[in-house]
Amino acid sequence: MKNKKIILILFIILILIALTIFLIFYYKNGKTGNTIINQSEEKILDTILNMTSYQAKLDITIETNKNKTKYVVNQSMKNGISKQEVLEPENIAGVITEYDGKNLKIRNNKLNLETTFENYQYIVENRLWLDSFIAEYKTSQNVKNSSQENEILLEIENKENPYNVHKKLYVDKKTGKPTKMIVQDINQKTLVYILYTEIKISK
Repeated sequence: MKNKKIILILFIILILIALTIFLIFYYKNGKTGNTIINQSEEKILDTILNMTSYQAKLDITIETNKNKTKYVVNQSMKNGISKQEVLEPENIAGVITEYDGKNLKIRNNKLNLETTFENYQYIVENRLWLDSFIAEYKTSQNVKNSSQENEILLEIENKENPYNVHKKLYVDKKTGKPTKMIVQDINQKTLVYILYTEIKISK
């Protein structure tokens, strides 16, 4: 009888210990759903920041003091080569820009023209390229990311160029794909607005 009481007491103590550990763990990590969301966001960021290639179709709006111009382009990056082809407007459709990290090649298929600029590095800082944004995000000191209701926002601040200070990339939480990118001047006026209408990313 005495042994049964001891066993019962030990059993109750074990249950209390297990319950205490569970409550501590639950309290520390908050709701289970939040933990899953955080892990999902980390995976999305890892995929975006470590992509090896992508293909995208973009609607681009560039605004200056005088006018606003819209473009539709195909853009891609694979095997270290960044490529962009203008689809609209009609007067420059077919112009292809290709950069291999050293040389810039510009071709016009309609006019059968091609020009190569050797040791060209300016394109790396081009405001229109997704891989350029990612390269700067990974090396810049002044970056941050935040979680919004349906999106993850990646931000870069670079005050060296007053017309290219704030760069923001929005990534959809459900699809894990970029939806838009904006470039703003020092007064936070949007100068470049890019909408990713189609995009495929490989890690």
